[in-house]
Amino acid sequence: MEPLSDKHIRSSFVNCTKGEAARLRLPLGFAELPWEDLDFLGWVDPGAPLRAYLVLPRPNGPLGIALRVPALTRTSAVQSSLCQICLTGHAASGVALLTAPLVGARGREGSTVGTYICADLACSLYLRGKRQPKLRFGRHEEALGLEERVDRMWGNLDAFVAKVTSAS
Repeated sequence: MEPLSDKHIRSSFVNCTKGEAARLRLPLGFAELPWEDLDFLGWVDPGAPLRAYLVLPRPNGPLGIALRVPALTRTSAVQSSLCQICLTGHAASGVALLTAPLVGARGREGSTVGTYICADLACSLYLRGKRQPKLRFGRHEEALGLEERVDRMWGNLDAFVAKVTSAS
């Protein structure tokens, strides 16, 4: 991913107000992000931990999606979970159901769509082995190469973004 400026990031959001985009806090260590290892930028707002953001490169410029993080996590008998974007297996706490308001009037009326995703939104780093998930049991190794796993991730991510933006 090409590095983005603060201005490009804030102007990219399609499902929140300009005021909300202006108030969001960029990821910690923004100046040192490993852009070359990122397919998209994702982070939980360090000043508002119930908000998260995705910014995806697109031919016409970056596309930002505001997300909501669940306020309450319940202890579950589930020992592990799978991110629906990158298909990385995690301990149950490593995946969260994040929801995004739909673009347009439906979103302003409260309609959302959700997906289970790596709680730290670091799918790109997990795919490249730059970050390791915390697992109770061993990690499942895939036969697919990195390029194929990245392509699959983009298909899953594009499907989620299409659900968020289809209301416009």
